[in-house]
Amino acid sequence: MKKLLAIISVVAMTVCMLTGCRKEETTVNIGMLKGPTGIGAIQIMSEAEAGNYEGYNCTLTPDVTDIVAKLTNGDLDIGALPTNTAVNLYNKTNGDIQMIDINCLGVLYILENGDSIHSPADLKGRTIYVNGQGSNPEYVINYIIRKAGLEPGVDVDIQFKDASEIATMMISGDADLCMLPVPAVTTILMKNPDVRKALDVTEEYAAAADDGSQLTMGCIVARKDFIEKHPEEIALFIKRFRESSGYVLENRAEAAQLVAQYEITGSAEIAEAAIPDCGIVSIEGDDMRPAIEGYLRVLFEASPESLGGAMPGDDFYYIPNSN
Repeated sequence: MKKLLAIISVVAMTVCMLTGCRKEETTVNIGMLKGPTGIGAIQIMSEAEAGNYEGYNCTLTPDVTDIVAKLTNGDLDIGALPTNTAVNLYNKTNGDIQMIDINCLGVLYILENGDSIHSPADLKGRTIYVNGQGSNPEYVINYIIRKAGLEPGVDVDIQFKDASEIATMMISGDADLCMLPVPAVTTILMKNPDVRKALDVTEEYAAAADDGSQLTMGCIVARKDFIEKHPEEIALFIKRFRESSGYVLENRAEAAQLVAQYEITGSAEIAEAAIPDCGIVSIEGDDMRPAIEGYLRVLFEASPESLGGAMPGDDFYYIPNSN
């Protein structure tokens, strides 16, 4: 029997040497958000569904808390999150979450029924409707207004309402000014030709910031234990996301069909119009920290709780070969 087992072992080793032993496939559970983060990853989801990216199990959800819960309990290995939520989760899990890619810059725009707003200073004495009280949109608009020498609530009347209500008011003409994200912005512009994009909030943030940081509102994170066990899978995913985001930006019409197919937007027409305004990027490695740290500091100074009570440590940023 021992002799037989030895022969079988030798045969197996010979077959391996001749044919090349394939590493056992790793299942990678990935969660993306409906919106710009999902749009940037649309090629990954499509290729995974077609069976071309073996081992990828992709889900798409509109619910940030769903992704947070599944990253926390281990049901997801990789997930897309708003950047402040990612830092919150990092702090909550004592560093068990790392950011592997910044996938989305700002998607906020100030829209106007009219043609009187051309800089943040022009907001003086005006009322603007905003969605997101107590979260990033409020902190960002306050930052930009203050950098223009104005005081929120004194020089500018900020009214917080539900996004759908604001959209209805802008489409009907009942509101003059609002700040909303894409793709809600796209829908408003398509339904009311009198509305225009008055200010790109991402550009206004960059002009106001004195530290070179950007308005970085979306990122992709992974569980630290998964990164440590499967660094090659993380490297491959980052590469594939870089390719997917490039594909979306370079093939808008084709990508828009997939976006509509996955019901991220109501139609391919809306998707194609929205893609240029979605802030889709792929910032990785050493480039992440200088891009985002100043923005995180703005949030922290506005409300430490927005980041879970602390700025992230060095280990929040996944740098290959440094973990």
